[in-house]
Amino acid sequence: MKQFYWVLVFFVVSHSAFSQNTNEKFPVFSECENAVNKEIEVCFYNTLQNFVYQNFKVPSSDDKIKGTIHAIIEVDTLGNFKPIYVDAPTKTLKSETEKVMGKLPKIKPATYLGRNVYKKFNLKIEIPLQQPIPYTTKNELIVANNPNDIIDNTKELTEFEEVAKNYQEFKNPQFKSNLNIPFTHQNYAVFDAFLNQVGSNNHTATKPYSYADVAKYYDFEAANQLLLKNKAGWWGRKLWNENLIAIQGENYWFTLDPVVDFRLGKDFDSELSNTFVNTRGLLVQGGLGSQVTFSASIYESQGRFADYYNTYAESIKPSGGNPAIIPGIGIAKEFKEDAYDFPLAEANIKYSPSAIFDFNLGYGRNFIGDGYRSLLQADGVSPYPYFKINTTFWKIKYTNTYMWLKDVRPDVTVNGSYATKYMASHYLSYNVSKRVNIGFFENVVWAKSENRGFDASFVNPIIFYRAVEFNSSSKSGNAVLGATAKYKFTNQINFYAQFIIDEFAISDVKAREKSWRNKSGYQIGVKYYDAFKVKNLMLQLEYNRIRPYVYSHSDVITNYAHQNLSMGHQWGGNLQEITGIARYTKGRLYGEAKLTYGQKGFDFNTIDNTYNYGGNMFVSYEENRPYDIGATVAQGNKTTIVIADIQAGYLINPMTNLKVFGNFMYRSFDPTAETLSTYKNNTTWFSLGIRTDLFNWYFDY
Repeated sequence: MKQFYWVLVFFVVSHSAFSQNTNEKFPVFSECENAVNKEIEVCFYNTLQNFVYQNFKVPSSDDKIKGTIHAIIEVDTLGNFKPIYVDAPTKTLKSETEKVMGKLPKIKPATYLGRNVYKKFNLKIEIPLQQPIPYTTKNELIVANNPNDIIDNTKELTEFEEVAKNYQEFKNPQFKSNLNIPFTHQNYAVFDAFLNQVGSNNHTATKPYSYADVAKYYDFEAANQLLLKNKAGWWGRKLWNENLIAIQGENYWFTLDPVVDFRLGKDFDSELSNTFVNTRGLLVQGGLGSQVTFSASIYESQGRFADYYNTYAESIKPSGGNPAIIPGIGIAKEFKEDAYDFPLAEANIKYSPSAIFDFNLGYGRNFIGDGYRSLLQADGVSPYPYFKINTTFWKIKYTNTYMWLKDVRPDVTVNGSYATKYMASHYLSYNVSKRVNIGFFENVVWAKSENRGFDASFVNPIIFYRAVEFNSSSKSGNAVLGATAKYKFTNQINFYAQFIIDEFAISDVKAREKSWRNKSGYQIGVKYYDAFKVKNLMLQLEYNRIRPYVYSHSDVITNYAHQNLSMGHQWGGNLQEITGIARYTKGRLYGEAKLTYGQKGFDFNTIDNTYNYGGNMFVSYEENRPYDIGATVAQGNKTTIVIADIQAGYLINPMTNLKVFGNFMYRSFDPTAETLSTYKNNTTWFSLGIRTDLFNWYFDY
């Protein structure tokens, strides 16, 4: 038998984090179950290299080969070893390496904050082979050679240089961190199917997710490797593959990237100039240790849109002279004569002391639901300050969110200051079985006044808002109740639903006379992943129905709105809508098509008809109702809205989510009666652009 010489070298991704962070645990072979602390790492390496040495058989055809086998192996969340990449001098050596990897036993997977996570290792095998050298660890102690150095201020210190020496290769630490993933429907669709597998014990309704939430089911690093372009130069790497600035050191990391949104388009039914968006900004993200993550973005934008969108933005303008509110962005100033200037800022800092709790302090938006729309808490509004607590254990996730909102109507603006109001919500998600999830939601809105600020009665995370509201007085706040449900029929098909109750009376429900007081709505939908066996094709169908006067209140300031935009469904109340969506990705290419058919009831607002039909939440529901019974969805000036929206594009940089795209939209708005504010119009809008896609920007109004 021929003698072979062996050298086996292992390097773990982010090894220093493993060795210094007790929240991260190495995978564990059965032989290592009694090891503790650093012994686990030593035992893992020795067991792995001994296994490979004992099982690796150099093919006879490669007896005289001298070279190196490079491989990347992964331990998945179930503890299975998988070869991700193998590069060997010959095909037979590559095959032998994969064969040995396939023989490795199932072990306990790596964990991070108590969650099972993927973990990769770089493996280098030198051919010929020899007996492996036992793996050991090294500890380094730094001491002063001269006690006088402690007080000698004549010498320059080396602390600054030492920081640079501690820089590490950037290994995409965000992929396993608790950093929030920017929420857009298109981006989340990439891994939505993985989260909705039968048997998963997660909670998909509360968004945004963190990377750690998703990493248990979806391997971000492996997915990113598949998208990498072969670029060696600095400019090529930064444009196509990497963050502009990415720094990783001992227990910290951060990235800094430019943000852009440049669009040029044409509304073919408008007499105005071309549409455009010109956005420049910065995004910084990072982590401090394993428990603190943060992100912040700032944008400076100018733009002009299709006529219907400009008209809507101006119809919800704030007091004080500014011409518009851009939906989902915020208050806009005038730019030139027919365009807008609209800045935007968002930020979040998260503290995750354990696998059970995380605390978020931010300025942004939140979303509750599994659908395209949310009746309970949606992200079509301007950003707002919030504090959010997530508590996850067993089969439960409990989310408490406290929000500071603004009413910008002239009626409540005093000395140029907008009125402040507060919103607090509880959402309890419970996995009933491996297929069924249910959720319970409650929310209250109350206004700031001279005698009342942020009411401590609503801060308790386990109280019932409805009871507190009535204990304070029936008009002290606006309480909303809701429920959600999801059924995973198969790994490819799941059904979801929402139900909202703004107000109801049991006696009126029993009477079945369609009382105006039965303020409720519901959503039902279905998603079909890898539809018709087409990989990465997702189809979605969703129906929303909301009765009149939902989201409104007796006191307008406590309605369900922020900066004149609905915190629930973007269209407000008194509507029904059905939306079909198709999304497809292949590598860096993507496409999306949406078709919406809806009906909404508007007020006539004419001399002969000044009734409040329940579609305008900025009118008190006690004011001028046309009737108390017989209230139907889309009552009033029933308007049919049809929107077809198609977008196709190419993902330029997966790390920054920079995309180039083309978008075509057709919109038909057809009211029963034409008035000054509600009139028939059609829009055909085409645009091309390049955008850093970090949030949902809705144009389907």
